[in-house]
Amino acid sequence: MKKFKKLFGFFCAFALILGMNVIPASAEGTTYSITINNSAEGHTYEAYQIFTGDLHQGKLSNIVWGSGVSEAGKTALGNAAAKAETLKTEADAEAFAKEVAPYLTTASGSANTVTDGKYVISGLVAGYYLIKDQDGSLTGDNDSYTEYIVKVVGDVEQYPKSDVPTVQKKVKDINDSTADGMTDWQDSADHDIGDSVPFQLKATLAKNVSSYTTYKVVFHDTLSKGLTYNNDAKAYIDGKETNGFAVTATVNADGTTTITVSCDNVKALGAGNSSVITVEYTATLNENAVLGSAGNPNEVYLEYSNNPNKSGEGNNETGNTPKDVVIVFTYKTVISKVTKNPDYDPEVEGSEEYIPLAGAEFTLEKYNKKTDKWEAITVVKNDEGTTFTFSGLDDGNYRLTETKTPAGYNTVDPIYFTITAEHDVLSDNPALTSLSGNATTGELTFTPNTTNGSLSADVVNRAGVTLPETGGMGTTLFYVAGAGLVLVAVVLLITRKRMN
Repeated sequence: MKKFKKLFGFFCAFALILGMNVIPASAEGTTYSITINNSAEGHTYEAYQIFTGDLHQGKLSNIVWGSGVSEAGKTALGNAAAKAETLKTEADAEAFAKEVAPYLTTASGSANTVTDGKYVISGLVAGYYLIKDQDGSLTGDNDSYTEYIVKVVGDVEQYPKSDVPTVQKKVKDINDSTADGMTDWQDSADHDIGDSVPFQLKATLAKNVSSYTTYKVVFHDTLSKGLTYNNDAKAYIDGKETNGFAVTATVNADGTTTITVSCDNVKALGAGNSSVITVEYTATLNENAVLGSAGNPNEVYLEYSNNPNKSGEGNNETGNTPKDVVIVFTYKTVISKVTKNPDYDPEVEGSEEYIPLAGAEFTLEKYNKKTDKWEAITVVKNDEGTTFTFSGLDDGNYRLTETKTPAGYNTVDPIYFTITAEHDVLSDNPALTSLSGNATTGELTFTPNTTNGSLSADVVNRAGVTLPETGGMGTTLFYVAGAGLVLVAVVLLITRKRMN
């Protein structure tokens, strides 16, 4: 009887630890229910009777194995009363739950679906029960299995002792022309093609990692085809670098890159309840980058152990978090070379004031504050040589120089302008909200288009002034006048001779 009192006292204390509201039985032969308060959909709970005995005035005596333990389990686990006597702490109970788990046979009672956040298992006879999620019911979901918990007989309300990790992906930004360094981690950025873009993956583990034998963590990260992974990933646990993660990178058929950062047991690396695991790496924005508001989205989700009752190995033992997305934006400037249309008539509908002008060449440079230099940007011109496109631009300060001028036209002075862009830096769905260009010198007016990420402008060349040339019309007049004077002199000479 003393042994029973110790066991009963332990289970009552354990029930309090787990937030249970125990109502002792008031009469023998009564059946009981277990109400699980969990509003999450998809859970299917089961109750297995581990211990039973004689119930009298809320006390259980003559403890034997319950109907939920198989015959093989009864043999392997030994005497039920003796086993119950060993359960003196919460850790003992958790260890016993894992020990008996392989020998569970038939669930007891009848269950219903979740209604108003409650899941009820009713029709339970006197005994101690082990409650768990049905095996395989949460595969791939962003949820975790309820721990195996030994329950006290009586009408019980329970709040499942389970938790799931979270994951997020971030990126850093910089304005090369004005900033001394990168921004903090955020949800969007804009960069030049050729920039090395920093990324961070961050997982906060479940609060009950200690309940797992092993705890598996896998980052499934995807880069868009506009980014090339630089093979430089580093992993950290609670701020301390670790080499315990395996990193693989695969370029897919659609040009995207899948990066997998995995560890089968982060507990062996020192991770525990609520530990923070971060992965940092860089990727280069390449020539396949998408310009404009669509941007270059990149996403991550975390695969994690979600069944504390087993080792966490195998697809039926892991869950997946929702995906988290960041976007990298980039833009272009389109310069069109034009001149005044000599046939322009404002009275004629459709008459164009300016027409394309071939024969020019331009160089676009961006100012880099770190190096204090102007850096040239690659140009692509159309077949006619009248439109010049500079793609893959970030916000910053630029200089446009006409390096070749069409014959008969005046060279345009260098034009300085600034590209400014606004995008959501803290958002689950970051967007490009504005794009503009502002010339600080020269005559340049930009037309922005956030959809395709373009800033378009016309550069006007004006024809040179025609000056009088030496030996031109002015000299001819002197020749004509001189010839006239000579002719008059000859006529006068002939007339005088005749008169003589």
